[in-house]
Amino acid sequence: MIILPGPASRDLATRLALKLRAKLVPVHFKKFPDGESYLRIEGTIKGENTAIVQTTSPPQDERMMQLLLLTSAANDQNPEAITVIVPYLAYSRQDRRFLPGEALSAKMVMDALATCGVSKLITVNCHNPAALKSFPILVQDLSAIPLLAKHFKDRGYEGAVSLSMGKKGLVTALEAADILKGSSDFLPTKRHRRTGRVTIEKKPLKVESKVAIFFDDIISSGGTMMKAVAHAKRQGATRVFAACVHPLLIDNAEEKILRSGADEVVGTDTVPSSVSIVSVAPLIAKALTRQGA
Repeated sequence: MIILPGPASRDLATRLALKLRAKLVPVHFKKFPDGESYLRIEGTIKGENTAIVQTTSPPQDERMMQLLLLTSAANDQNPEAITVIVPYLAYSRQDRRFLPGEALSAKMVMDALATCGVSKLITVNCHNPAALKSFPILVQDLSAIPLLAKHFKDRGYEGAVSLSMGKKGLVTALEAADILKGSSDFLPTKRHRRTGRVTIEKKPLKVESKVAIFFDDIISSGGTMMKAVAHAKRQGATRVFAACVHPLLIDNAEEKILRSGADEVVGTDTVPSSVSIVSVAPLIAKALTRQGA
């Protein structure tokens, strides 16, 4: 297998290539003075099973364009197959219209990737994986929650209470609790349809004198996590951690969460950041190995 590292995921692509003992073909990247991206594959991939690694975290528009440029350039070389690994997949949330005239961003992204010759897409904890199932590209959505839970278990926090945001997110808490061998619970949340603002219901949590870990797919502005952490501290938790797969951490989100009482914010390298200490490379390598990479 050939690994092509997108400019936003070079470190993750390198870790993945080492795990798979695959060839890493360099990709030259630069920006023109007007801000447009330039990409060049510095090697041949003709007839090769090729995997492109490029996250599309902020700045989403720029990184999505880089992904499309790279897949198009790869397709021009006639590889055996192209698998795109997009650990954080932007524009994947909207697959139906809630208000008249809304754009279907998920459909647009999938159609564009299909046009560029992509046969399979691998994502990690996609916010709305069901939105991608009706499109022509084969989609595999992986979960990094067990990796995060194992990270805390290895640090001596076995038995911690695993918590999630919203009842729908309870599956995340249960997934973590299976590794940590502790209890699980959730904080009810509600999102305003027009503003997108999320509020939490401050229900009682059985965290008194215990370590509590909130597991979430994304931490963006940190507002919801900040409130959740403060609530767990008021309920008597001895230590509180905020763990997420995609640490977008817009502006000073990490600082806000720590000020609210969190001991630490932990994320994965689906999005490069100062808290991205858990790598998803083993998870992706395992998925590619299963498909015969």
